[in-house]
Amino acid sequence: MARVNDVSIASSTDLELSPSLRWMVMSGLGLAGAGANVIMQLSRLPVGHAIAESNVESGSLSRHPIKRTRTTLGYVMIALFGSEYERAALRNEVNRQHRTVISSSDSSIPYNAFDPELQLWVAACMYRGLEDALTVLYGPLSSETLNVLYQRSSRFATTLQVPPSSWPADREAFDDYWSESLELVAMDDVTRAYLYGIASLDFLPRPASFVLGPLHRLITTGFLPQLFRDELGLPWNTWRRSVFRVITATIASANRHLPAPIREFPWNLSLRSARHRIRSGRPFV
Repeated sequence: MARVNDVSIASSTDLELSPSLRWMVMSGLGLAGAGANVIMQLSRLPVGHAIAESNVESGSLSRHPIKRTRTTLGYVMIALFGSEYERAALRNEVNRQHRTVISSSDSSIPYNAFDPELQLWVAACMYRGLEDALTVLYGPLSSETLNVLYQRSSRFATTLQVPPSSWPADREAFDDYWSESLELVAMDDVTRAYLYGIASLDFLPRPASFVLGPLHRLITTGFLPQLFRDELGLPWNTWRRSVFRVITATIASANRHLPAPIREFPWNLSLRSARHRIRSGRPFV
């Protein structure tokens, strides 16, 4: 049992990643679908409004895109590979930020960042995004590999407020949960504008978003299931699908030939940075 500032996380019973699976997960090019995954997480109205309306300036994507990226990647790395002490410390940091993320009387959609059901949805999207990225990079994965990845991904949920019993017991149960949860996906004018801005890189300085936005929007659309494309109003056709396949095939080919330090960037840097912050007691978020 690890305990940090009175927050504990029970000893993990999940399966360890094999060296080969860890090698696959630690691929920086797998971040190609990160934008799509964030959009999926925020495609429930309470989650989308919580982020779009958040008054936590330090975590704002538009004001601090580098910092927000650092904390997000650090969370993924500590959740997957951190010790119980590190995960408990990270949980404390996330809780500190989440205490201020609660809807006001003026909010059209009620939300609370401590809602474990919404946190389960966010964690489920993180797992789904990880599985999709690995499939694009390496092709269909074996059932054994997917089972290990799935059980390990429960940490995305339990490093938040989600009790271990709430994570679906196996991949079949997860598929049932996912199908039911998709019925709750919805966007309104507030969240649709915010999420379209993520797809178009509107949070970057204008020259960068103007140049890179269209390509990022196409890649993001390709990684999104059709339901999310429809909600966001992102077009998808044979030409776009062909371009997406060429891009992802190129990414997958490059991934196999890069030296390890370059191939693992920025995951390797994010893991070292997150661990350093936890050891030194510096704020993580």
